[in-house]
Amino acid sequence: MIGELISVGALLLGAVSSQFSPDPSSSSTFISDEGPCRIYNFGLSADCQGKQLDFVPWRQLPVTLESIDLSYNELHVISAADFENFPQLRILLLQYNNISHIANEAFKNNPLLEHLNIFNNSLHEIPASPLTSLLNLKELSMSNNLYRHATLAESFSKLVRLKVLSLGGPLVMGLKKNDFQPLKNIQLQDFAIKCSSNLSYYEPGSLEVIHTKRMGFDMAIDQRPNALHHMLRDLANKTLIAIQFRNLFEFTYYMGDEDIFLNLKDIRAFQLIFHRGKFNENLLKMALLNLQVTPIKQLRLQYIDFARSPTFVDSGAGSSITKLSLDKYISNPDVLRFDWRFTWFKRIKQLSIQYVYFSSVPCDSWDEMEGVELLDVSNNRLNDYVLYNKRCNYEGSMPNLLTFNLSTNALTSLEDLSSLTKQFRKLQVLDLSNNKLGSAKESRHCVWTQNITCFIAHHNYFSSEAFHCLPTTVSYLDLSDCNMDQLDLTYFKKATNLKILLLSGNKIKFIPSKWESPSLQFLALDGNSFGLISKASFQHMPQLSQLRAGNNPYHCTCELHAFVQETIAIGKVNLTDWPLNYRCYHPEPFLNTLISKYFPGQVACDIRLVIIISVATTAVVILIFVLICYIFDLPWYTKATYQIIQAKYRAHKENLAGDIGNFNYHAFISYSHSDADWVRDQLLPCLENNKNPYRLCIHERDFMPGKWIIDNIIENIESSRKVIFVLSRHFVNSEWCNYELYFAQQRAMGKTFSDVILVLKEPIDPSSLPSKYCKLKKMLSTKTYLEWPQQVNQQPFFWAQLRSVLGKPTMTREGTNSIRSRNSSGQLSGAY
Repeated sequence: MIGELISVGALLLGAVSSQFSPDPSSSSTFISDEGPCRIYNFGLSADCQGKQLDFVPWRQLPVTLESIDLSYNELHVISAADFENFPQLRILLLQYNNISHIANEAFKNNPLLEHLNIFNNSLHEIPASPLTSLLNLKELSMSNNLYRHATLAESFSKLVRLKVLSLGGPLVMGLKKNDFQPLKNIQLQDFAIKCSSNLSYYEPGSLEVIHTKRMGFDMAIDQRPNALHHMLRDLANKTLIAIQFRNLFEFTYYMGDEDIFLNLKDIRAFQLIFHRGKFNENLLKMALLNLQVTPIKQLRLQYIDFARSPTFVDSGAGSSITKLSLDKYISNPDVLRFDWRFTWFKRIKQLSIQYVYFSSVPCDSWDEMEGVELLDVSNNRLNDYVLYNKRCNYEGSMPNLLTFNLSTNALTSLEDLSSLTKQFRKLQVLDLSNNKLGSAKESRHCVWTQNITCFIAHHNYFSSEAFHCLPTTVSYLDLSDCNMDQLDLTYFKKATNLKILLLSGNKIKFIPSKWESPSLQFLALDGNSFGLISKASFQHMPQLSQLRAGNNPYHCTCELHAFVQETIAIGKVNLTDWPLNYRCYHPEPFLNTLISKYFPGQVACDIRLVIIISVATTAVVILIFVLICYIFDLPWYTKATYQIIQAKYRAHKENLAGDIGNFNYHAFISYSHSDADWVRDQLLPCLENNKNPYRLCIHERDFMPGKWIIDNIIENIESSRKVIFVLSRHFVNSEWCNYELYFAQQRAMGKTFSDVILVLKEPIDPSSLPSKYCKLKKMLSTKTYLEWPQQVNQQPFFWAQLRSVLGKPTMTREGTNSIRSRNSSGQLSGAY
């Protein structure tokens, strides 16, 4: 933001009263709040301001005090005992009380006192005797009291360190030549004198002995305007920084013909200030004409009551003023063109017009300001219609303008501003802060002068659509506090000269990874709403060296930690507000934790390490699983369990179909004679000799004697719910086994083969079977079969599988003759 254009000396009477006042709130170290005063600054300062005290509470104050503020109380008298216990006292503030008497020895024990303020009290005499011992005094404010003269005692000549002095009051009717003789050898920085509003006399030479850098007059010369001649003559040939006149004409406008500013020609000062007072065209013209031949180049009019002169004659004379400041509520904006031709703008290089609240800007005023290099019209409530008149021709106007300050107004249209300033060919700095700019509607077609390098627009209301209406030639762009929630990345690609970008205090929710700004060196993103930031966020900003991104609601993640660590380690980008402004907002356990103290685990943040650990862990698990499978033959158990489940499911379907009770046997056993021992010793005992026995049919025991073998096979297969084939090499070579297999297949015609149970007593390769066993080949390829395990520990599980396939051993056919009653020793011939 552009700083204040004109610095003003603290010349108003009483200004020094507040200039050096200690600020109690500036210290965070308090010792005591007991009693009427607050003790702070490690017992060195006491704040007793505004406590309605009518006496100094010295008994309750520590003797170590160096500063005491007793202003704005009701003190009447300062006695000898009030400050005798404070030998270290350096600052004493007693302004705005009702002190009418100060004891002669009141400051006897305060030889170190440097700053004494007794402004605005009721003293009837200048307290010369009490001040005699204050040889270290540097600042003394004693104006606005009730003494009737301003004559200083000889003792003031000993105050050789004095730098700031103000005196006088409303009852001082004038100044005499010898009033300030004791000051003739003292080099002051600031001197201010206040007299009555009705100045009665001024003796020539009264101010000749004053040596100061800044001179302030608070006196009205309505009745004696000629006194100004003598005042200016007394200041002739003195080198001053500033001269201020307050209320020069307080009640009336000067109507005389005599040039009362004639002696300005002999004044060597840098700045002339008129504060308050009544000015008309004639008086202002007198001042300007005399200023032309003086070194004074800065003129400031504050709170001026300006009026036209009915007898004003425009002589066409110009002005030599190069720096003009008009501010603080000038009552009549006509002061801008008091001679109707703006001739006093001709040589002005720095023009400040603040708090004037003018309602129009005449077209010709722009042309007359041809020499202005800095124009400050901030704080004027200007709107677009007042500032930019579309009927005016701005071509060629303001040819030398470099800096234009329009801050703190009511402007809304970037488009109108660009139309106005595009004619200002040399314009480099444009300050539009604290307005109402940035709406998409008012930011459509903007054409700027190509020389703008600094664009200041903080505290506005920018939408992302308004970016395309910003000048792309800038190297400095300030869009802080503009209520933005997203950015237009296209603009930053075009703004190739942008070096400094301020986006603080907005509502930006994320930092785009494709944000390109080739020349950006400084970026401020503090006080926004984004929580994630990474190395990819700024990878397209090769020149970035400083980043301010604190006070955001950061999500403390590995990505953020990696960004911070790498940024600090490499050192290419300096985090200017690190580390205190960087705190975790998420996750909740880390709320308000400094990011500098956030250290996530290496495993959690290193993806390569995570992959290595995951792969290694998975490999170990698989290896252990394979080992367990190998040791405990887990695949076999898994396969067997699956077969049991399938068998139970089929049995359940058969139960639902009602087919269980129509058979004499649970199963017909088909096997080769060579496998008979296994059937008798293993199969039959495990299925028939238990609590719920199965009824099994084997040819050796259960075929009906005298019948044809074929008939027995067919009849018993038909009478059995299941058919179990014990497959082996001997089975394949048995003719009768082949018949039984064929008959079982015929019975299953039109059905599934769920009634056929294949038991491999020994491994058989289906491809090695003869072609006549094509059905068996197909069954072995498509039908789940049971394998007789050679390991003894797996055999119980085999029987459980077989029982599951057979289903529950329940028979429902009534009247069936027990096959077991037959002669078990009767065996068929060795046809099997």
